[in-house]
Amino acid sequence: MAELALGLLIGALLMYWGYSLLNIKKQKELTIQQSSVLLEKVRSVCKLISVEGDFAEIYRYENRKGHFMNLFSSKKKALIVINAKANIGYDFKKLKVSADPERKKIILGNFPPPEILSIEPELEFYDIRNDIFNAFTPDDMTSMNKEAKLRIREKIPESGLMETANHEMLEAILFMEKIVETLGWKLDYEALKLDGPVEQLLNPSAKSYTKAERGESKSTN
Repeated sequence: MAELALGLLIGALLMYWGYSLLNIKKQKELTIQQSSVLLEKVRSVCKLISVEGDFAEIYRYENRKGHFMNLFSSKKKALIVINAKANIGYDFKKLKVSADPERKKIILGNFPPPEILSIEPELEFYDIRNDIFNAFTPDDMTSMNKEAKLRIREKIPESGLMETANHEMLEAILFMEKIVETLGWKLDYEALKLDGPVEQLLNPSAKSYTKAERGESKSTN
């Protein structure tokens, strides 16, 4: 009888310990999965993405460190694949528009040039090799993420995205002009640095008409 009671007691203790360990594990898992999102600043923006480009690049990263007065060195390296998305568009807060009611004219003083609104890189690491005295750290990941954005930013000018965005800008001006004309007004964009009529810039093979030939009577202020 004593052995049976002892067995029941030991079994109860084991069940209690097992339940406690399981409960602690669940609490620990819940703690690990918790996160805090803090909103630091809110600001209003008026930006339009007109062109989106995808970039892909593969490069090798290697870092070597000397130890004990360069008696020996250690290195870490990895093969990194960068997949990035670049968004080109306009900040319409830089748009300058005024009206001349007497002449029924909308004056476009400045149309913002296209700019890089965002670069969103995704890094995939392959063939990662760490050394005992030189291993990858969270700071390395942050640094490589910044480096990836810089590399993509350097490739944007030769990608043709800016030229495409400029074409979109010209189409937007032409669209604005047509809307204004339906209201019986005129759109004056002579202040903009455009090398010719918008229609000609959009379609270089088309005939270039003068303002008089197009039936326009724009006058500078």
